[in-house]
Amino acid sequence: MLLTSAPTASADYVRDQQWVLDVFAMKDTWAETQGEGVTVAVVDSGVDATHPDLAGQVLAGKDFTGGGNAHEDKMGHGTVMASIIAGHGHGPGNASGMMGLAPKAKILPLRAIRTEKDPMHDETWAAAVRYAVDQGAKVINMSFGNDGGKTLSDGRAAIAYAQAHDVVVVAAAGNDGSIAVDEPAALPGVVAVGAVDKSGNRWDGSNTGKGLTLMAPGVEILGADTTRSQQYSLSRGTSDAAAFVSATAALVRSKYPELTAGQVINRLVKSASFLGHKGLKAPDEEYGYGIIRPRQAVTMDIPVGPKKNPLGQLTVATPPSSEASEKTAPATQTSFRSLVVLGGGIAAVMVVGVIAWVVTRSRRSAGSGPGSGAGTPPHSYGYPPHPSAGYQYYPNTPPQQGYTPGQAPQHPNPYAQRPPHQGQ
Repeated sequence: MLLTSAPTASADYVRDQQWVLDVFAMKDTWAETQGEGVTVAVVDSGVDATHPDLAGQVLAGKDFTGGGNAHEDKMGHGTVMASIIAGHGHGPGNASGMMGLAPKAKILPLRAIRTEKDPMHDETWAAAVRYAVDQGAKVINMSFGNDGGKTLSDGRAAIAYAQAHDVVVVAAAGNDGSIAVDEPAALPGVVAVGAVDKSGNRWDGSNTGKGLTLMAPGVEILGADTTRSQQYSLSRGTSDAAAFVSATAALVRSKYPELTAGQVINRLVKSASFLGHKGLKAPDEEYGYGIIRPRQAVTMDIPVGPKKNPLGQLTVATPPSSEASEKTAPATQTSFRSLVVLGGGIAAVMVVGVIAWVVTRSRRSAGSGPGSGAGTPPHSYGYPPHPSAGYQYYPNTPPQQGYTPGQAPQHPNPYAQRPPHQGQ
Protein backbone atom coordinates (compact mmCIF):
# COMPACT_ATOMS: atom_id res chain seq x y z
CA MET A 1 0.00 0.00 0.00
CA LEU A 2 1.22 3.48 -0.80
CA LEU A 3 -0.53 4.86 2.24
CA THR A 4 -3.03 3.61 4.75
CA SER A 5 -6.64 3.82 3.73
CA ALA A 6 -8.42 4.67 6.96
CA PRO A 7 -7.59 6.71 10.05
CA THR A 8 -7.43 5.05 13.43
CA ALA A 9 -9.49 6.03 16.44
CA SER A 10 -7.87 8.11 19.16
CA ALA A 11 -8.92 9.50 22.49
CA ASP A 12 -7.12 12.73 21.70
CA TYR A 13 -9.32 15.09 19.68
CA VAL A 14 -6.41 17.17 18.44
CA ARG A 15 -4.57 14.13 17.12
CA ASP A 16 -7.78 13.00 15.46
CA GLN A 17 -7.70 16.07 13.23
CA GLN A 18 -4.39 14.99 11.73
CA TRP A 19 -5.69 12.99 8.80
CA VAL A 20 -2.31 13.39 7.11
CA LEU A 21 -0.60 11.10 9.64
CA ASP A 22 -2.90 8.25 8.69
CA VAL A 23 -2.86 8.60 4.93
CA PHE A 24 0.93 8.94 4.97
CA ALA A 25 1.36 5.91 7.26
CA MET A 26 3.65 7.96 9.47
CA LYS A 27 3.99 5.32 12.20
CA ASP A 28 5.68 3.07 9.66
CA THR A 29 7.73 5.97 8.37
CA TRP A 30 8.94 6.90 11.86
CA ALA A 31 10.25 3.36 12.26
CA GLU A 32 12.76 4.35 9.56
CA THR A 33 13.57 7.90 10.65
CA GLN A 34 12.10 10.79 12.64
CA GLY A 35 14.37 13.51 11.32
CA GLU A 36 17.13 13.08 13.90
CA GLY A 37 20.21 15.23 13.38
CA VAL A 38 18.58 17.63 10.88
CA THR A 39 17.89 21.31 11.44
CA VAL A 40 15.06 22.92 9.47
CA ALA A 41 15.09 26.71 9.29
CA VAL A 42 11.66 28.34 9.32
CA VAL A 43 11.82 31.82 7.79
CA ASP A 44 8.57 33.26 9.00
CA SER A 45 6.88 35.23 11.79
CA GLY A 46 8.82 33.56 14.60
CA VAL A 47 8.14 30.31 16.46
CA ASP A 48 6.67 30.15 19.96
CA ALA A 49 8.86 27.59 21.71
CA THR A 50 6.56 27.49 24.75
CA HIS A 51 3.93 25.35 23.05
CA PRO A 52 4.07 21.90 24.68
CA ASP A 53 4.12 20.16 21.31
CA LEU A 54 7.33 22.00 20.38
CA ALA A 55 9.13 21.96 23.72
CA GLY A 56 12.82 21.20 23.23
CA GLN A 57 12.63 21.30 19.43
CA VAL A 58 13.14 25.02 18.83
CA LEU A 59 16.64 26.50 18.73
CA ALA A 60 17.45 30.09 19.69
CA GLY A 61 17.19 31.41 16.16
CA LYS A 62 17.33 35.10 15.32
CA ASP A 63 15.00 38.03 14.79
CA PHE A 64 15.69 40.01 11.61
CA THR A 65 12.92 42.55 12.11
CA GLY A 66 14.86 44.82 14.44
CA GLY A 67 15.96 43.64 17.86
CA GLY A 68 13.09 41.36 18.70
CA ASN A 69 12.83 37.75 19.78
CA ALA A 70 12.66 34.85 17.32
CA HIS A 71 10.50 32.98 19.85
CA GLU A 72 7.81 35.65 19.69
CA ASP A 73 5.11 34.91 17.15
CA LYS A 74 2.31 37.45 17.09
CA MET A 75 0.78 35.97 13.96
CA GLY A 76 0.95 32.28 14.80
CA HIS A 77 2.00 31.37 11.29
CA GLY A 78 5.59 30.42 11.98
CA THR A 79 4.55 28.29 14.95
CA VAL A 80 2.04 26.42 12.79
CA MET A 81 4.72 25.71 10.17
CA ALA A 82 7.19 24.54 12.83
CA SER A 83 4.60 22.18 14.33
CA ILE A 84 3.79 20.64 10.93
CA ILE A 85 7.49 19.96 10.54
CA ALA A 86 8.65 18.94 14.02
CA GLY A 87 5.76 18.83 16.48
CA HIS A 88 6.18 15.90 18.89
CA GLY A 89 2.95 15.92 20.88
CA HIS A 90 2.83 15.96 24.65
CA GLY A 91 1.59 14.00 27.64
CA PRO A 92 2.21 10.30 28.45
CA GLY A 93 3.90 8.74 25.45
CA ASN A 94 3.38 12.02 23.58
CA ALA A 95 -0.04 10.61 22.72
CA SER A 96 -1.77 13.99 22.90
CA GLY A 97 -1.52 17.07 20.75
CA MET A 98 0.17 17.85 17.47
CA MET A 99 2.63 15.60 15.65
CA GLY A 100 4.80 16.84 12.82
CA LEU A 101 6.18 14.59 10.11
CA ALA A 102 9.75 14.88 11.46
CA PRO A 103 9.25 15.01 15.25
CA LYS A 104 12.96 14.75 16.10
CA ALA A 105 14.18 17.43 13.70
CA LYS A 106 15.25 20.75 15.19
CA ILE A 107 13.62 24.04 14.23
CA LEU A 108 15.72 27.16 13.65
CA PRO A 109 13.24 30.07 13.93
CA LEU A 110 14.17 33.09 11.80
CA ARG A 111 11.77 35.96 12.28
CA ALA A 112 11.41 38.04 9.13
CA ILE A 113 8.03 39.65 9.85
CA ARG A 114 6.12 40.72 12.97
CA THR A 115 2.55 41.42 11.91
CA GLU A 116 0.56 40.83 8.79
CA LYS A 117 0.46 44.54 8.05
CA ASP A 118 4.26 44.75 7.90
CA PRO A 119 6.05 44.50 4.58
CA MET A 120 8.11 41.37 3.92
CA HIS A 121 11.32 42.83 2.51
CA ASP A 122 13.55 40.75 0.27
CA GLU A 123 16.57 42.05 2.17
CA THR A 124 15.13 40.84 5.46
CA TRP A 125 14.24 37.29 4.50
CA ALA A 126 17.42 37.04 2.44
CA ALA A 127 19.50 37.80 5.53
CA ALA A 128 17.57 35.08 7.37
CA VAL A 129 18.28 32.55 4.62
CA ARG A 130 22.00 33.29 4.68
CA TYR A 131 22.03 33.03 8.47
CA ALA A 132 20.28 29.65 8.27
CA VAL A 133 23.00 28.34 5.97
CA ASP A 134 25.76 29.62 8.26
CA GLN A 135 24.07 27.95 11.25
CA GLY A 136 24.04 24.55 9.56
CA ALA A 137 20.40 24.22 8.54
CA LYS A 138 20.02 21.50 5.92
CA VAL A 139 16.46 22.47 4.91
CA ILE A 140 14.96 25.96 4.67
CA ASN A 141 11.18 26.38 4.71
CA MET A 142 9.82 29.57 3.14
CA SER A 143 6.05 29.58 3.37
CA PHE A 144 5.58 32.91 1.67
CA GLY A 145 5.35 34.37 -1.81
CA ASN A 146 5.54 37.76 -3.47
CA ASP A 147 2.18 37.97 -5.23
CA GLY A 148 3.52 37.69 -8.75
CA GLY A 149 6.43 40.08 -8.21
CA LYS A 150 10.05 39.30 -8.90
CA THR A 151 12.58 38.40 -6.25
CA LEU A 152 15.16 41.16 -5.90
CA SER A 153 18.92 40.70 -5.99
CA ASP A 154 19.27 40.14 -2.24
CA GLY A 155 16.77 37.30 -2.26
CA ARG A 156 18.24 35.67 -5.35
CA ALA A 157 21.74 35.91 -3.91
CA ALA A 158 20.63 34.34 -0.64
CA ILE A 159 18.97 31.40 -2.36
CA ALA A 160 22.02 30.92 -4.57
CA TYR A 161 24.13 30.95 -1.40
CA ALA A 162 21.94 28.25 0.16
CA GLN A 163 22.06 26.07 -2.93
CA ALA A 164 25.82 26.43 -3.19
CA HIS A 165 26.10 25.22 0.42
CA ASP A 166 24.06 22.03 -0.06
CA VAL A 167 20.76 23.20 1.46
CA VAL A 168 17.30 22.09 0.30
CA VAL A 169 15.19 25.23 -0.22
CA VAL A 170 11.40 24.74 -0.12
CA ALA A 171 8.83 27.47 -0.86
CA ALA A 172 5.06 27.79 -1.26
CA ALA A 173 3.65 28.18 -4.77
CA GLY A 174 0.99 30.73 -3.74
CA ASN A 175 -2.72 30.81 -2.92
CA ASP A 176 -4.21 32.94 -5.68
CA GLY A 177 -5.33 30.09 -7.91
CA SER A 178 -3.21 31.77 -10.57
CA ILE A 179 -1.57 30.10 -13.54
CA ALA A 180 1.82 31.23 -12.29
CA VAL A 181 3.96 30.03 -9.41
CA ASP A 182 4.99 32.82 -7.06
CA GLU A 183 8.61 33.65 -6.50
CA PRO A 184 10.78 32.72 -4.69
CA ALA A 185 9.22 29.27 -5.25
CA ALA A 186 9.50 29.69 -9.02
CA LEU A 187 13.24 30.35 -8.94
CA PRO A 188 15.61 27.66 -10.33
CA GLY A 189 16.46 24.93 -7.86
CA VAL A 190 13.75 25.82 -5.34
CA VAL A 191 11.20 23.12 -4.50
CA ALA A 192 7.90 24.84 -5.35
CA VAL A 193 4.95 23.29 -3.52
CA GLY A 194 1.24 23.34 -4.30
CA ALA A 195 -1.64 22.03 -2.16
CA VAL A 196 -4.04 19.10 -2.48
CA ASP A 197 -7.08 18.14 -0.44
CA LYS A 198 -8.03 14.88 1.27
CA SER A 199 -9.09 13.39 -2.05
CA GLY A 200 -5.69 14.08 -3.56
CA ASN A 201 -7.12 16.76 -5.82
CA ARG A 202 -5.49 20.14 -6.29
CA TRP A 203 -6.93 22.73 -3.93
CA ASP A 204 -8.51 25.35 -6.18
CA GLY A 205 -6.60 28.17 -4.50
CA SER A 206 -3.24 26.59 -5.23
CA ASN A 207 -1.20 28.33 -7.93
CA THR A 208 -0.23 26.31 -10.96
CA GLY A 209 2.14 26.69 -13.86
CA LYS A 210 5.69 26.16 -14.97
CA GLY A 211 8.11 25.51 -12.15
CA LEU A 212 5.67 23.68 -9.86
CA THR A 213 7.59 20.79 -8.28
CA LEU A 214 5.49 18.86 -5.79
CA MET A 215 2.07 18.74 -4.19
CA ALA A 216 1.29 18.09 -0.52
CA PRO A 217 -1.72 18.24 1.80
CA GLY A 218 -2.98 21.77 2.28
CA VAL A 219 -6.64 21.54 3.36
CA GLU A 220 -7.93 21.12 6.93
CA ILE A 221 -4.40 21.10 8.30
CA LEU A 222 -3.92 21.16 12.05
CA GLY A 223 -1.19 23.31 13.56
CA ALA A 224 0.01 24.39 16.99
CA ASP A 225 -0.97 28.03 17.35
CA THR A 226 -0.43 29.96 20.57
CA THR A 227 -2.27 33.01 19.23
CA ARG A 228 -5.46 31.01 19.75
CA SER A 229 -6.94 30.38 23.15
CA GLN A 230 -7.34 26.74 22.16
CA GLN A 231 -3.60 26.55 21.26
CA TYR A 232 -4.38 25.01 17.86
CA SER A 233 -5.86 26.08 14.55
CA LEU A 234 -6.92 24.56 11.27
CA SER A 235 -5.82 26.17 8.04
CA ARG A 236 -5.50 25.63 4.32
CA GLY A 237 -3.01 26.71 1.71
CA THR A 238 0.30 26.07 0.02
CA SER A 239 2.02 27.37 3.13
CA ASP A 240 1.10 24.21 5.01
CA ALA A 241 1.93 22.08 1.98
CA ALA A 242 5.44 23.53 1.85
CA ALA A 243 5.98 22.65 5.50
CA PHE A 244 5.05 19.02 4.80
CA VAL A 245 7.62 18.89 2.02
CA SER A 246 10.28 20.47 4.23
CA ALA A 247 9.54 17.85 6.87
CA THR A 248 9.83 15.07 4.30
CA ALA A 249 13.15 16.49 3.13
CA ALA A 250 14.31 16.38 6.76
CA LEU A 251 13.34 12.71 6.99
CA VAL A 252 15.33 11.92 3.85
CA ARG A 253 18.36 13.92 5.01
CA SER A 254 18.27 12.08 8.33
CA LYS A 255 17.96 8.65 6.73
CA TYR A 256 20.55 9.34 4.03
CA PRO A 257 23.00 11.92 5.44
CA GLU A 258 25.47 11.22 2.65
CA LEU A 259 23.13 12.51 -0.05
CA THR A 260 23.53 15.99 -1.47
CA ALA A 261 20.63 18.44 -1.47
CA GLY A 262 20.13 17.66 -5.16
CA GLN A 263 19.98 13.94 -4.48
CA VAL A 264 17.49 14.53 -1.66
CA ILE A 265 15.28 16.49 -4.05
CA ASN A 266 15.67 13.66 -6.55
CA ARG A 267 14.26 11.21 -3.98
CA LEU A 268 11.34 13.52 -3.22
CA VAL A 269 10.52 13.78 -6.92
CA LYS A 270 11.02 10.10 -7.78
CA SER A 271 8.95 8.89 -4.83
CA ALA A 272 6.04 11.24 -5.56
CA SER A 273 2.99 9.98 -7.42
CA PHE A 274 0.05 11.34 -9.34
CA LEU A 275 -2.03 8.76 -7.46
CA GLY A 276 -5.46 8.56 -9.11
CA HIS A 277 -4.81 11.25 -11.71
CA LYS A 278 -4.36 9.42 -14.97
CA GLY A 279 -2.81 10.66 -18.16
CA LEU A 280 -0.52 13.23 -16.57
CA LYS A 281 3.07 13.64 -17.65
CA ALA A 282 5.62 15.12 -15.29
CA PRO A 283 6.22 17.88 -14.76
CA ASP A 284 2.53 18.68 -14.95
CA GLU A 285 1.52 22.33 -14.53
CA GLU A 286 -1.16 21.43 -11.98
CA TYR A 287 0.55 18.63 -10.06
CA GLY A 288 4.25 19.06 -10.76
CA TYR A 289 5.97 15.69 -10.32
CA GLY A 290 3.18 14.46 -8.09
CA ILE A 291 2.07 14.28 -4.46
CA ILE A 292 4.74 13.61 -1.85
CA ARG A 293 4.90 10.21 -0.19
CA PRO A 294 7.14 10.42 2.88
CA ARG A 295 7.33 6.69 3.50
CA GLN A 296 8.33 5.98 -0.08
CA ALA A 297 10.81 8.85 0.00
CA VAL A 298 12.77 7.07 2.73
CA THR A 299 12.21 3.42 1.71
CA MET A 300 12.07 3.20 -2.09
CA ASP A 301 15.03 1.81 -4.00
CA ILE A 302 15.93 4.94 -5.94
CA PRO A 303 19.26 5.44 -7.72
CA VAL A 304 21.35 8.08 -5.99
CA GLY A 305 21.61 10.15 -9.16
CA PRO A 306 23.87 13.12 -9.90
CA LYS A 307 24.95 15.39 -7.06
CA LYS A 308 23.59 18.49 -8.77
CA ASN A 309 20.09 19.81 -8.20
CA PRO A 310 17.69 18.29 -10.76
CA LEU A 311 15.61 21.48 -10.62
CA GLY A 312 18.50 23.67 -11.68
CA GLN A 313 20.80 26.06 -9.90
CA LEU A 314 20.44 29.76 -9.18
CA THR A 315 23.69 31.63 -9.66
CA VAL A 316 24.50 35.20 -8.75
CA ALA A 317 27.76 36.90 -9.64
CA THR A 318 28.29 38.92 -6.46
CA PRO A 319 26.05 38.08 -3.50
CA PRO A 320 25.62 40.85 -0.93
CA SER A 321 27.18 40.55 2.51
CA SER A 322 25.12 39.36 5.46
CA GLU A 323 25.49 42.78 7.06
CA ALA A 324 24.11 44.57 4.01
CA SER A 325 21.25 42.09 3.82
CA GLU A 326 20.05 43.01 7.30
CA LYS A 327 19.31 46.60 6.35
CA THR A 328 15.70 47.61 6.02
CA ALA A 329 14.49 47.55 2.43
CA PRO A 330 12.23 50.13 0.78
CA ALA A 331 8.54 49.73 1.47
CA THR A 332 7.94 49.08 -2.23
CA GLN A 333 9.44 45.63 -1.91
CA THR A 334 7.58 42.41 -1.25
CA SER A 335 4.69 42.74 1.18
CA PHE A 336 3.92 40.07 3.73
CA ARG A 337 0.35 40.24 2.63
CA SER A 338 1.61 38.19 -0.24
CA LEU A 339 2.35 35.62 2.40
CA VAL A 340 -1.10 34.47 1.44
CA VAL A 341 0.62 31.36 2.07
CA LEU A 342 0.62 32.54 5.61
CA GLY A 343 -1.09 29.66 7.27
CA GLY A 344 -2.56 29.40 3.86
CA GLY A 345 -3.63 32.98 4.02
CA ILE A 346 -6.92 31.30 4.73
CA ALA A 347 -7.27 29.82 8.18
CA ALA A 348 -9.79 28.76 10.76
CA VAL A 349 -9.71 28.53 14.50
CA MET A 350 -9.90 24.94 15.66
CA VAL A 351 -12.07 24.33 18.65
CA VAL A 352 -11.57 20.71 19.61
CA GLY A 353 -15.05 19.34 19.73
CA VAL A 354 -16.58 21.94 17.42
CA ILE A 355 -14.49 23.44 14.63
CA ALA A 356 -15.34 26.96 13.56
CA TRP A 357 -14.14 27.55 10.04
CA VAL A 358 -13.50 31.03 8.84
CA VAL A 359 -12.65 30.75 5.18
CA THR A 360 -11.62 33.78 3.20
CA ARG A 361 -11.06 33.47 -0.51
CA SER A 362 -10.60 37.14 -1.31
CA ARG A 363 -7.45 38.37 -2.97
CA ARG A 364 -5.53 41.35 -1.81
CA SER A 365 -7.54 44.54 -1.74
CA ALA A 366 -5.33 46.12 -4.35
CA GLY A 367 -5.33 43.08 -6.61
CA SER A 368 -7.28 42.29 -9.72
CA GLY A 369 -9.12 39.32 -11.11
CA PRO A 370 -11.63 36.95 -9.54
CA GLY A 371 -12.21 37.41 -5.85
CA SER A 372 -10.49 40.77 -5.59
CA GLY A 373 -11.90 44.12 -4.72
CA ALA A 374 -11.17 47.24 -2.76
CA GLY A 375 -12.03 47.31 0.90
CA THR A 376 -11.08 43.76 1.81
CA PRO A 377 -10.07 43.82 5.49
CA PRO A 378 -6.39 43.12 6.17
CA HIS A 379 -7.08 40.01 8.22
CA SER A 380 -8.51 38.34 5.14
CA TYR A 381 -4.97 37.58 4.07
CA GLY A 382 -3.95 35.80 7.23
CA TYR A 383 -5.57 34.53 10.36
CA PRO A 384 -9.06 35.80 11.15
CA PRO A 385 -9.78 37.73 14.36
CA HIS A 386 -10.10 35.75 17.55
CA PRO A 387 -13.60 34.48 18.33
CA SER A 388 -15.32 36.61 20.93
CA ALA A 389 -16.64 33.91 23.22
CA GLY A 390 -18.16 30.49 23.54
CA TYR A 391 -15.12 28.32 22.86
CA GLN A 392 -13.69 25.76 25.22
CA TYR A 393 -10.05 25.17 25.93
CA TYR A 394 -8.15 22.10 24.86
CA PRO A 395 -7.94 19.46 26.24
CA ASN A 396 -11.14 19.85 28.30
CA THR A 397 -13.44 19.43 25.35
CA PRO A 398 -16.42 17.26 24.58
CA PRO A 399 -16.35 14.68 21.81
CA GLN A 400 -16.21 16.34 18.44
CA GLN A 401 -19.42 16.91 16.57
CA GLY A 402 -19.58 16.85 12.81
CA TYR A 403 -16.33 15.86 11.16
CA THR A 404 -14.99 12.70 12.81
CA PRO A 405 -11.72 11.29 11.45
CA GLY A 406 -12.56 7.86 12.79
CA GLN A 407 -15.57 7.52 10.51
CA ALA A 408 -15.26 5.54 7.31
CA PRO A 409 -14.64 7.77 4.31
CA GLN A 410 -17.63 8.47 2.13
CA HIS A 411 -15.62 8.09 -1.06
CA PRO A 412 -12.69 5.90 -2.13
CA ASN A 413 -9.48 7.11 -0.52
CA PRO A 414 -7.09 8.03 -3.35
CA TYR A 415 -4.17 7.76 -0.96
CA ALA A 416 -4.90 4.05 -0.63
CA GLN A 417 -4.64 3.42 -4.35
CA ARG A 418 -1.60 1.86 -5.85
CA PRO A 419 -0.98 3.27 -9.30
CA PRO A 420 2.50 3.32 -10.78
CA HIS A 421 4.53 6.47 -10.34
CA GLN A 422 4.00 8.63 -13.38
CA GLY A 423 6.43 10.94 -15.05
CA GLN A 424 9.76 9.81 -13.59
